[in-house]
This record gives sequence, C-alpha cells and structure tokens, in this order.
Amino acid sequence: MPGVKAGEDPLASGASTLRGGAEGQETANRRERGRGPSLSLSSSQSAVSAFAWLRAERVLRAHRSLRRAGRGALRAGLDSRAHTRASMAGQRALLLAGFLLPGFLLSEAAKILTLSLVGGSHHLLLDRVSQILQDHGHNVTMLHQRGNSFISDFTEKETSYQVISWLPPEDFNKGLKENFDFFMKEALGDRYTFEKFLSFMEQLGLQCSHFLRRKDIMDTLKNENFDLVIVENFDYCPFLVAEKLGKPFVSILSSSFGAIDFGLPNPLSYVPVLHSFLSDHMDFWDRVKNFLMFFDFSIRQRQIQSAYDNTIKDHFPEGSRPVLSHLLKKAELWFVNSDFALEFARPLLPNTVYVGGLMARPVKPVPQEFENFITKFGDSGFVLVALGSMVSAFQTQELLREMNSAFAHLSQGVIWRYKPSHWPEDIRLSANVKIVDWLPQSDLLAHPRIRLFVTHGGMNSIMEAIQHGVPMVGIPVLGDQPDNLVRVEAKKFGVSIQLKQIKAETLALKMKQVIEDKRYKSAAVAASIIRRSHPLTPAQRLVGWIDHILQTGGAAHLKPHALQQPWHEQYLLDVVLFLLVVTLGTLWLCGKLLDMVARWVCGARKLKKA
Repeated sequence: MPGVKAGEDPLASGASTLRGGAEGQETANRRERGRGPSLSLSSSQSAVSAFAWLRAERVLRAHRSLRRAGRGALRAGLDSRAHTRASMAGQRALLLAGFLLPGFLLSEAAKILTLSLVGGSHHLLLDRVSQILQDHGHNVTMLHQRGNSFISDFTEKETSYQVISWLPPEDFNKGLKENFDFFMKEALGDRYTFEKFLSFMEQLGLQCSHFLRRKDIMDTLKNENFDLVIVENFDYCPFLVAEKLGKPFVSILSSSFGAIDFGLPNPLSYVPVLHSFLSDHMDFWDRVKNFLMFFDFSIRQRQIQSAYDNTIKDHFPEGSRPVLSHLLKKAELWFVNSDFALEFARPLLPNTVYVGGLMARPVKPVPQEFENFITKFGDSGFVLVALGSMVSAFQTQELLREMNSAFAHLSQGVIWRYKPSHWPEDIRLSANVKIVDWLPQSDLLAHPRIRLFVTHGGMNSIMEAIQHGVPMVGIPVLGDQPDNLVRVEAKKFGVSIQLKQIKAETLALKMKQVIEDKRYKSAAVAASIIRRSHPLTPAQRLVGWIDHILQTGGAAHLKPHALQQPWHEQYLLDVVLFLLVVTLGTLWLCGKLLDMVARWVCGARKLKKA
C-alpha cells in the first residue's frame, strides 16, 4: 500500500495521515487568527449542522484517496493477498476517519481539568489520560496532591500539561500515612476487615474537607472556567470538587466493574458482585450467594459514602447538598480501565466505554543489564515478578523467604522488582534471581523469552500482560485484585494463590503448572488477539468520545431515564406489587361471590324441602 512502510500498522499510518491533514489545516487557521477560544460544552447544535457538509466531504475525499491507493497498488503488481490487506487497511482507516474527523474539524482546544487526589496506580492512569488529551490538542491542567501518602518514594516528573499542586497539612498527612501503613500491614497479614478500610475512607473524607477549605486553589480553578473535569472513582472527593465548580465531568473506573454503583444494569444471575469471587457461570447456590451479597454490597457502599457526609454538610449550603449516589450518575461518560479480553460479557449503557490498555506504550529493547541476565538462561527464558509498589513496600520477611525459595525451584531466571537496599541480610538470594529497584515492565513482558508473569493482580499490570499474551500467577492482596484474578482464572490464562497459602513448594508448583501447561499460554495469546483487534486503540476511543460530548454539549442522549428512576421502578416492583394486589383482590372477590352463590343455593334447597 503506498505510503505504508514494511511492518508498519496500516491503521496507524492511515490515522496519522488523516489526522496530520486535519491538524495541518487547523494549524494554518490558527496562524491566521491566533489562538481561538476554547470550545464550550454549550456549543449550539447549529454549529454541528454548519460543518456537517464539511465532515461528509472530508470523509468522502479520504475514501477516494484510499481507493486510488488500492488501484495504484494493484497496477504496481501487488498480488491479490497484498491488495486485500490494502483494502482492509483502507476500510479500517476510513472507520477511524469517520469517528475522529468530526473532532479534528470542529473542536478548538477545550480546557480540561483532571483531578488526581490519590496516588499510586490511580495517579499513573490519570497522568496517562492527561498526556493523551494534551497530545490530542486540548489544554489540560491536573490538580495533583503532593506529599502522597500512598507511595513514599513516588517521584514527580516533568509533564507537557499544566500542574496545580496542593499539599495537605503536615500533621494530617502524617496521620493519614500511618493509617494507610497500618491498613496495608493488616491486609498483608491476612487481617483485612471492612471496618479498617472504612476508617481509611473516613480519613480521605477529612482530607477532602482540607482541600475544599483552600479558597485560593478553588478560586483559581473557578477562574480557569474549564469545559470539562475528569475524575477517578476511588476517592469521592473529585466528584464533589466537580460539583462545587459546577462543571460537567466524566469519570474513569480504574478497577473492574462492581467497585462502584453508577447505574449499570446488574443481572445477578450472571453478573458477579464485587468480592463474591464468582464467575459468570453460576449454579443455583452461586446465584443465591450473589443475590445476598448484592444487598451486603449496597449497604457497604452507603457506609463508604457516609464517610463524606460531614464534608458535604460543611461545604455545600443546605438545600443544594449533593447525594453521592446521585452524583455518580451525573457523569457524562464512564471510561472503564478494562477490556472484554478480561471482563465477563455484561450489559452496558451507551455512556460506558472500555479503554483498558491506555498505559500501553511502544515496545523498546530492554536495557543491556536485563538482556545479559536473560541470555544466561537460554531457551528456558525468564519469569517476571512485580507485585506493585504498595505490596513491595510492605512485604514481610517470611513472605520474602518463601518466595525466594520457590524461585530457586525454577529452571528459568527470575527478574523481581524489589529494592536491593531493603533485602534482609539473613536471606541468601537464589542464584537464578535478580532483584532490581526499577524495571521496564511492559518491555520485559514483550520480550520473546518471557515465560510467566507473577503479579498482584492490579488492573494495569493485567492489561499489560494481556497485551503481550503472557500467562500469569496472581497473588492478590486487597481491593479489586482478587476479582481481577477470578477473571484471569475463568479465562484460563492464569491461576491465583492466596497470601496465606504461600509456601515455597506451593508457589513453585503453581508457577511450573502455568509454564509447562501450554494451554495457559494459548489462552493468553487468544486474549491478546481480542485485545489488539479493536478497530480503534484505547487512546483513540478516549479522545473520540470526549470530543463527541464536547461537540454535543454533554451526553444526555447517551443516558437512559433509568438513571433518574428509583430502584423499585427500574425493577418494576411497583408494577408487580400492583398486579399482585389486583390478582389477590380479584381472587378474594371471586371467592366471596362463590361463597354467596353457594349459600343462596343451599338456602334455596332447604326452602324447597321445607
């Protein structure tokens, strides 16, 4: 296909060409008139109509160009297979053009605020979203909390987007970190309880109050007059900030479904509730368990949301105080950091979009020190061990000893992310193990000699493993990790082992099982094909849908009326109750009438005999 280099993805090439043309025209226009104002969400429908002909003309022109390219390739002597590939690439590029060109043609750079008030993987995801939107041409500002309590050694980096930082009071931040450290140690010691998690969420509610009292920052955000706010679901504070600013917002669900109720249909016969540890294949008793856990989950959701009740009371006037359960359903869009390659198929609303794999970046060669280590083990390959920053920071000495002994049973090399300076002196590191402070996880997962990924089950890590078709052994600790690994096991591209079950022999057997049984690798490769075969990348879906709601003034056309209905109306319980009363009432009346007729007949017979 002309213009596509050997080995280059035709879709990426087509998208680049189309986008380049649109951006070039936009750049020329801006040179003539200077930087235009940002597109407001209140843009009138007439503006869309005015450019409808232009969109159609551009798409048609792209289609003609692709057809000419196909004819040119045929004249150049390409065989039928190459011509078929060119035609398919043209169709995919045309689909991409039809989806993204309206955004390129209509939208000026919108002013977008991203709210990152929680650290770790939650911040990394929002950082990636901010970068993608900034590269797309929007003006992105991130509100970032410094002195993060979750990851003590988290380092900030230079960004292409603007950052507004804030720091909670030092004494409060210290108390929050102590609370979190205690919570993590309890979780790693298999002493996790919901009450301890609730105590931690109450601390986040207090932190939110501290932020909302910062009039200087809130005034700065109001004066910026953002077009759109992007929030992440773990902490409810960003939802309250968006409400305080009076701006439309979209939310990113960083975990799997079930962690939060935002109005999705939940058929309990095949959609498992969070922490039920069920798959979508449920027998009778599984459905009973899932049904009962649904009510338990609803109660716990309300308890978690109540941790912000005092914050809402202190910072919102009476009569306009938001209810968190209602506020969640005001989101214009819900982006879900997952993919059907992992998730069970389930009903979705039109404003729910999968963007799992946003963290994926172009693969680079691994640094030489890693390559040298991998080469020593030849065709046996290597195992990658990365349990996340939080888990690595709180691993006990006993756990380290058992894992180190398990790795010694393997013929593969083991690259393990763990701080060498924290390694206990009385534990001798196995000869086939290399511990490192940092590692290029995605690049190592893409290495041809990788045989296994040992992970804590975080969503970003699982998405990277699926991207590269690597089977997994999961060691879940808390949050959505156990549920993520239930899906991994159900899809048969990995197994999981509980922390309390980790002994050297048990872990070694699990790892050998996944490495030696090629069915796990085959299932992982099949999941990778599903993940990669989307016509649009996660980043293209993200920017495409955000551009869409910026142009249409929101997503009211994507949200069903069910989001405004009480639960008894959604499930027709009022209708069922009405019909039940009518039916029972009718039966009662029929019974009374039959009784009256029977009495009359009996009375007539007695009268006749007399």
